[in-house]
Amino acid sequence: MADEPNTTHGSQPWLHQKGQVIQEFGTVKQFPIGLTYETRMYACQRLNKVLADTQILYGLYKKSHWLMRGATFYQLHLLLDKHAGEQLELVDTIAERVQSLGGVAVGDPRHVAEITSIPRPPDGVEEVPAMLSRLLEAHETILVEAHDAAARTVEMGDDGTNDLLVSQVIRTGELQAWFVAEHLVDTPLVRV
Repeated sequence: MADEPNTTHGSQPWLHQKGQVIQEFGTVKQFPIGLTYETRMYACQRLNKVLADTQILYGLYKKSHWLMRGATFYQLHLLLDKHAGEQLELVDTIAERVQSLGGVAVGDPRHVAEITSIPRPPDGVEEVPAMLSRLLEAHETILVEAHDAAARTVEMGDDGTNDLLVSQVIRTGELQAWFVAEHLVDTPLVRV
C-alpha cells in the first residue's frame, strides 16, 4: 500500500493529458486593440512568414557558428553566435506580436519548415564562403518580405506591426547582412 501514489491530496501530477485545439492556426480572435479583423488577419499571416524564415535564419546562424573553419574562425565563430542571439530575440518579439494581434504564432519546427521559403542547407559542412553566402541569401529573403509587409501594414493602419518590421526586423537584418558580407571581400590578411 505504501508504493501507491497519494491521490487524495492532489500532489501527484496528472500526466499524459490530452486536450482539444482551442484556436486553429491561421485564425485571429478579437482583441480590443483598434484594428479590424482583416488588418489583424493580414498582419498575422505576414508576420508568421517572417517568423518562420527568422527561425530558419537563427538555425543557419547556429549551424554556421558550430561548423566554422579557417583563418577567421574565432572572429566569425563569435560574430555568428552574436547574430544568432539577436535573431532569437527577434523570433520571440515577432511571435509575441502575432499573439497580441489575436493570432497563433508558428512555433513547431516541422510547421516552420512547411512555411519557410529559405532553402535547406546541406547536412554536412560547406566551405566558409558558401555558409556566409547562404546567410546573406536568407537575410535578403526576410528583408524583401519585411519591406513589403511593412509597407502594406502601414497602409492598413497597423503601426505596431510596421514599427516592429522596420525598427527591429529590417534594421537588425540590414546590419547583420553588412557584417557578414564584409567577410566575403577578397582582401589578403598580409601584403607581400
